[in-house]
Amino acid sequence: MPGAVIIGAGPGIGRSVARRFAREGMPVALLSRTGTTLDLDGVLGFEADVADEARLRAALDAATAELGVPDAVVYNAAVIRPDTPGEANAREQLDAWAVNVVGALVAASHVLPAMARHGAGSFLVTGGMPEPKAAYVSLSLGKAGVRTLVELLDQEYGPSGVHVASVTVAGPVAPGTDFDPDDIAEHYWRLHTQPPDRWEREALHAGEGVRR
Repeated sequence: MPGAVIIGAGPGIGRSVARRFAREGMPVALLSRTGTTLDLDGVLGFEADVADEARLRAALDAATAELGVPDAVVYNAAVIRPDTPGEANAREQLDAWAVNVVGALVAASHVLPAMARHGAGSFLVTGGMPEPKAAYVSLSLGKAGVRTLVELLDQEYGPSGVHVASVTVAGPVAPGTDFDPDDIAEHYWRLHTQPPDRWEREALHAGEGVRR
């Protein structure tokens, strides 16, 4: 049965999005460097390093073998660290870019053609940094790249019926705050279930909460 694949599974947004989709009866596969299932019942775990193209593609193949062509793919991997201009060297910047942007492109190139042939589904990317910050250079550059990537993927696959969008999180994620991951997860489900005539390319979570 088709389901949701979440790439970059962690105890914050990844866990909450997995629970939100599973609550609707969808099978869920989580891809992470450890293959964790986050102690969620009925969730499949697969090991993948998003900066390693071969391992990421292999994990996506394994998830697809279990679930079929996914209804939803969520790319939630990111390198989040403070670094001012000139602080991170070229290798560190490239390593961050590989996770923040290139991994999303590789995942999209691997799953979206099949989803487009089915004429349905969603590819959702966790964005952030609506305003660039000099204290977070690599993350600011990465999230700007994500925003452009989403637009490019929408141009390519949107006409085939695949909804490509980002959820921009404008603050630090923590339970019990205005950036509670359970609130943020609502954006992903809402984007996934939007009818084509109401598709949004970006949902912004600015800390105002979400009505459930």
